[in-house]
Amino acid sequence: MLVLANDKTKTVVGTVVETLPNYMFRVDLDSGGQVLAHLSGKLRVRKLKIVLGDRVEIELSPYDSTRGRIIRRI
Repeated sequence: MLVLANDKTKTVVGTVVETLPNYMFRVDLDSGGQVLAHLSGKLRVRKLKIVLGDRVEIELSPYDSTRGRIIRRI
């Protein structure tokens, strides 16, 4: 049986506190802690701008809880 990583992802909400090169961001989570997150492909294609203080929704990696992917700006 094939198990996809998407079945185990966890979605959380946070605030962008630092912008880094190559569409990377440091995000403070509402539940506490920080995550290093990159911008998802759909948001890159649409050239969506993320700035400091933006509220974002993040999918956390099932393998490393300190990394994630920004899937939506709230």
